[in-house]
Amino acid sequence: MLIIEDNQTNFTIPLDILENISSSFTTREIELIVTDSLTIQDMNATYRDKNSPTDVLSFPLEGDFMPLGSIVICIDFVYDKAKFFGHSDEEEFILLFIHGLLHLLGFDHEVDSGEMREKEEEIIEIFSLPKSLIVRTIN
Repeated sequence: MLIIEDNQTNFTIPLDILENISSSFTTREIELIVTDSLTIQDMNATYRDKNSPTDVLSFPLEGDFMPLGSIVICIDFVYDKAKFFGHSDEEEFILLFIHGLLHLLGFDHEVDSGEMREKEEEIIEIFSLPKSLIVRTIN
């Protein structure tokens, strides 16, 4: 199950595919927040001590009866990266959601040996998402 806590944008969230993807990995709820560069920069500075905007943040929660955690996606990055990599805004949003979900599940590309990127590629293929998204996972 996926819950939308706060969509601070006009972007239409592709809930069906996000719920399909998330339910393949967890039965726990996920909070999803969609925001802009200024807000995510503030969150990144507050929680990660990095005073710059980022594309996605994940905040895992522990406990069997708690939501899995929160995913915060920056819509400005969605639009910029979709244009840069040549896929749709919806496809880029889905990829960022997958990335955030994997962080909630314990993956960490900053310390692993490519396992998170491999899992992203696997999910892209399982859900028949455009192959162009695999290129995005390399960067």
